[in-house]
Order: sequence, then C-alpha cells, then structure tokens
Amino acid sequence: MEQYIVRDGKKLRLGYTTGSCAAAAARAAAWMLLTGRRRERINLITPKGMELDLELREITRSPGAVRCAVEKDAGDDPDVTGGTLVFAEVSCSDRPGISIDGGEGVGRVTRPGLDQGVGEAAINSVPRRMIRENVEEICRLTDYTGGLSVVISVPAGAALAEKTFNPRLGIVGGISILGTTGIVEPMSEQALVDTIRTELRQRRAGGAEWVLLTPGNYGAEFIRSREGLGLDPERAVMTSNFIGDALDLCRELGFRGALLVGHIGKLVKLAGGMWNTHSKYGDCRMEILAAHAAAAGLPAGACREVLGCVSCDEALRVMDAEGGDVRALALERLTEAVAVQIRRRAGQDMAAEAIMFSRVWGLLSRTSGAEALLERLRES
Repeated sequence: MEQYIVRDGKKLRLGYTTGSCAAAAARAAAWMLLTGRRRERINLITPKGMELDLELREITRSPGAVRCAVEKDAGDDPDVTGGTLVFAEVSCSDRPGISIDGGEGVGRVTRPGLDQGVGEAAINSVPRRMIRENVEEICRLTDYTGGLSVVISVPAGAALAEKTFNPRLGIVGGISILGTTGIVEPMSEQALVDTIRTELRQRRAGGAEWVLLTPGNYGAEFIRSREGLGLDPERAVMTSNFIGDALDLCRELGFRGALLVGHIGKLVKLAGGMWNTHSKYGDCRMEILAAHAAAAGLPAGACREVLGCVSCDEALRVMDAEGGDVRALALERLTEAVAVQIRRRAGQDMAAEAIMFSRVWGLLSRTSGAEALLERLRES
C-alpha cells in the first residue's frame, strides 16, 4: 500500500487490516469459483472508503472450492501480523446463504463477553460483514443463487497468537481477524494527543463551552443507538486511551464542562486512577470490579470468579447471577469512584461527568451530574 500520513513530521505508510485481507481473499476466491477463471489481483473497498488493489497469493483449486491468500501489510505500524498470509477458501454449500467460519490459525472464543460468542471463530463483526457483503456481491454479479461456505485461515496464526493478548482473553488456537475501518493508520502516542488537542481547540474556537468525549467507536455507536441521549455522535471527540490527557486539554482550553461516554472496560480503569487505558500500561479491571462487588455484598466465592473473568460483561454476569441488588450497588460504587477521579483531574473550574455502558448490558450508570451536563450539550 502506497498511501501515507504525516505524524510528528514523519511520513508513515498506511496498511490494511487482517479483516481487509480476509474479505479480499474471500471475494477473489468466490469470483474464481463462480466464473471458473483465474485472476492475480482483486480490488476491495474498505469501510473507510479507501480502495485497495491487492495481489493474490497461493491460489489453489479443488472440486467445488477455490482457496487463495492476501498478505497482511501493516504499513509502518508495529504489528506482529505484518507479512502474514490470510487465506479464504470458498466452496459450494447445500445450505442457503453465506456461512463464515475460521480454520487453521484463527482463534476460537472460549469465554463470554467478547465480540463473538463462545465457540465462534474470532472473526470480529466488521470483518464478518465485509466478507459477507463482498461474497454476496460476487454472487449477484455471477447470478449465483446457491449457498457458499467461507473458511478463513492463517497458517502462522497459532504462533503469532502467543505474542498477543488472545490467550489471556480466552481466544485459543490462533489470532483474531480484526479491523473497524479496514485500514491500519500508524500513529505515535504524542501524535494522538496532538490530534485530540487540535480537535478540541477547533471546537473551542467555534464557541463550544461544553464538550462530549468518548474513547472510541464503541462510544460513538452507543451514542448513535440511544435516541434518548439526543446527541449527534459526530460531535464526540475521540480520546482513544488518552482520557486523562483529554481532560487536561479541556481544562487548558477553557471548556466549562466535559461529558465522558465510555464502555465500562475503559471507565473501570479510571476508577483505579489509570489515565492511559491501554492494556500495555496495565489491566486492573477485574481487581477493581471485584473490590467494589465485595463491598456491595458479593460473596467471596463469586468475587474469586470475578477475578478470573476476561471481560467486564462476564464479571457483570457473575454479579447478576447472585440476584438482589449486588450488581446495582457495585455499579453505584464504581460510578462514584469514576466521578471522584475525573472531577479531581478536571479541577474546580470545569464540570466533569460520565455515562457508562456495556455492549451487552446497555446503559449501566451515570454520575450524579451527568444528566445536567447532557442537557447543556443538547442546548448547545
């Protein structure tokens, strides 16, 4: 890929995700299967709107099936999967529609609370949609109305997975097929903070006194999906993992208030005073949840179970199974801890509130002043 961005005065080459590789390989394999012809390259439109022209590798045919690969290009991003071949095998199926599964080197989910359910291949939602839409398009172009089976595999995936968080998350046997935009954008941490600063400065220069913050795409999806918030997700400034820096910048630029809308997996770390929420700086989610759950009355055995969870959604499920008010009380305590931390960071001259949600459980809690700040944002 020969497209670039400039960060910190450096020209950095973009790459494309394993999800783009899988979708492109599936598109090409479906085309070759249904036309009977061979091709050496394939085009793919990513969710970001960028078009890729990708070389096909190791094309093989068998009765009723075609298999080919696309090599992952991480650009200038330090990614352990760079240079890895991602294969798709497409075959005719008696079942109607398009079925998608993982083969060799693609991880399998063994614990609840992740993007895919237990037992499913670790091919995340956006890559699954990309694969399905591209194969369906080939079916329409070739007037094919039967069923197709798509199996994604990464022969080097099992070894690569040992260098990732997959084993800890309960994804076994390989890597995950990931990506929300289809494009890998290399960016240094300072460049990310500078980008947040630029966006906040633009909002302030435009007269905004109240600002909506969210760590990433999950927050934007939540804002978009809940009409009751009455907010446009496009108004949200993405903080990534730099929530503490974002609050500092809001105070520096003179905002009167900041409302943080975030997934519990991020906000729980704030309750423990972790202001950069990237996992490489630590992961205290379960310890914090277990502590607040214990204070809320969760029995010791269930607290030990929380400590063994791999996701906050799974931990909430453990609390919920106890019945009563344990989960509600634990979330109330957790939310108050978040409020204490963000208000301390924001200082006396700026309001700071938070809304916490889960993709599984939906809206979880709000800090005491969140509704008033939400109303300020609606008015502005």
